[in-house]
Amino acid sequence: MKNDKRKIESQILEAQRLELTEHLIYKNLIDVVKREDDRKVLKKIADEEYQHFLFWAGKSGEEVSPYRLKVFFYTWMSRIFGLNFGLRLMEKEEAGAQEDFDVLKTLDPEVEKIIQQEVEHEEQLLALMSQEELKYTGSVILGLNDALVELTGVLAGLTFALQQGKIVAIAGFITGIAASLSMAGSEYLSTKEENLKDKSPIKASFYTGIAYIIVVIILIFPYFLVEKIFISLGISLASALFIIFIFNYYISVAKNLPFKKKFLEMASISLGVAVLNFVIGLLIRNYLHIDI
Repeated sequence: MKNDKRKIESQILEAQRLELTEHLIYKNLIDVVKREDDRKVLKKIADEEYQHFLFWAGKSGEEVSPYRLKVFFYTWMSRIFGLNFGLRLMEKEEAGAQEDFDVLKTLDPEVEKIIQQEVEHEEQLLALMSQEELKYTGSVILGLNDALVELTGVLAGLTFALQQGKIVAIAGFITGIAASLSMAGSEYLSTKEENLKDKSPIKASFYTGIAYIIVVIILIFPYFLVEKIFISLGISLASALFIIFIFNYYISVAKNLPFKKKFLEMASISLGVAVLNFVIGLLIRNYLHIDI
């Protein structure tokens, strides 16, 4: 019986702490959104979370501190990657916390009201998740995917064919810049042809080109830092996998999509092309007798 009482007391304190933490997060997120209506919704949710905190504080009779690391983390994730991403991350965590509220329903009829408000908060937050930041995801994917596939292949081929780090890096950079401009131009024409009112051809081409150039710089950078060319290639391929991991994780969270399948598909294509070009580079070096 004592164990049950301690467990309930622990859950009350945890609920109290979580409500205070979420109050501070939503209060911080008010500054992240631009639309006044969205700011009002976040303020209302923040105020209600604080009322929930006061309710649990009355039950526990104790003072608690918020999870300051969580406040910092979710606030800055939302600032850097957009409100959509930050809220999706929070949503995943809150799914587990909801079970504790269900256990505490027997304590007070007011808990049922709190649970209902939490459900309403979730619906309001889902409505807040603007697709603006995800509108150009297709353009970013185009730039990233093409750069990863092309550059990993080019660098792998040139590494074996030339075996001179800086020459490989310069050749890769020139190839990458030319390809990024080409891809940006193609995306501009493609978006303009689609004639979508909510999507700017200029923005679409910009996102494609920038994504491409960023990948180019990351992938060629090891060749300027490391003298041993095959170690440079290994670091470059590892960097490509890291980019694929980060981007697919972002998309899986922001769009609520499965992560594993997309990651494996993108990684397999990029590394498969790299291996193929690696073999081609070896054949070119051996049969054309290139010696630099």
